[in-house]
Amino acid sequence: MQKLIFITFLLLYQIGFTQNKSEIELSFEEIQGKWYINMSNFPMWLKGDKVNPSLNYTIEKKDDSFILYDEVIFEKNGKTKSIVGYDYAENSENTHFIWRGKGILKILKSEWKIVETDPKMQWMIIYFEKTLFTPEGYDVVSRNKNLSLEDKEKIEEELKAIDPNLELKKIHQK
Repeated sequence: MQKLIFITFLLLYQIGFTQNKSEIELSFEEIQGKWYINMSNFPMWLKGDKVNPSLNYTIEKKDDSFILYDEVIFEKNGKTKSIVGYDYAENSENTHFIWRGKGILKILKSEWKIVETDPKMQWMIIYFEKTLFTPEGYDVVSRNKNLSLEDKEKIEEELKAIDPNLELKKIHQK
């Protein structure tokens, strides 16, 4: 009986994790544009040597489908740097993506998901899976450099629902 309960719990956990709890459906038009990274547990943003990070999405057509041109822009030692790739939607809701690097980074790939958004698409919580070079983690991104108090409270509530032990650090934007 205990095994059955454990297996049931494990299956329910997996279903809950792999599906967006609020059944988010997005268009590429809603995702495109500039998103500032406001909170994260990603080591690249926490070390302090890379500042003012943003995600910048542009819709492009490739073959018979649409993809997102993905440019991560940040500053290091006073110079603007970027990491460029392409995001391929893995579901019809446009919430689950496979990122592929561009150029020399073409051999790299990572998987990420939009797990929560605000109704007006002013912020998103993004989960990224572990790769050979990066740990799994979360970013909170928004259309504004700084989150309003109301948005911070709602995001904290959503993060606790995802994982009560999840702790993200504030990423300062200038």
